[in-house]
Amino acid sequence: MQYKRILLKLSGEALMGSRQYGIDPERLKEYAQEIKEITAKGVEVAIVIGGGNIFRGVAGASKGMDRVQGDHMGMLATVINGLALQSAMEDEGIPTRLQSAIKINEVAEPFIRRKAIRHLEKGRVVIFGGGTGNPYFTTDSAAVLRAIEIEADVILKGTRVDGIYTSDPEKDDKATKFDFISFDEVLKKGLKVMDTTAFTLSQENELPIIVFDMNTKGNLMKVVSGEKVGTKVNL
Repeated sequence: MQYKRILLKLSGEALMGSRQYGIDPERLKEYAQEIKEITAKGVEVAIVIGGGNIFRGVAGASKGMDRVQGDHMGMLATVINGLALQSAMEDEGIPTRLQSAIKINEVAEPFIRRKAIRHLEKGRVVIFGGGTGNPYFTTDSAAVLRAIEIEADVILKGTRVDGIYTSDPEKDDKATKFDFISFDEVLKKGLKVMDTTAFTLSQENELPIIVFDMNTKGNLMKVVSGEKVGTKVNL
């Protein structure tokens, strides 16, 4: 395996499958099986999941809701998704721990860096819920922060598209894909990989990002094996 310890970033929308909102159990099962394959090879897996399938703080704020309240609701949505993913993975026999940046002791452990690393060393998958625990920060920022804290080798951003393009491939037929691109080039070209705070944090800590299509079966294994799948952002 090319990578020993990874941080997998999944969007909340990815869990919807073909639904308009909520969680698709079939999609969860597919993800759990993909993760099981790589853990069987000895890869240590941590996951940060979004909450956009349930609630987005920014969307709430645009409709007049207090942004801080909205973001707290979004954090709770990520914990709900984390519980769903934990359940799906345990159904596949994968030992899993859910840690939350906000205290919900009855359903999740509090985030403790050393404990998270110990879980990973013991072969458990660790899901980080609750974002960073602070409003105004996205789950992209949470993913980069946690990846740095647990000393992950790479951030794998699972999306609906198979990499980074010159423009949105779902809207522009002439969009071309990058196999490799530097952090500086992404910023220069104004490409949207992650929000700026998260992306800059990743760049400063020399933490590579691979954007790939998580919905294609076998892609996760290919990425951690070092195959050219998706787009790699490096220095």
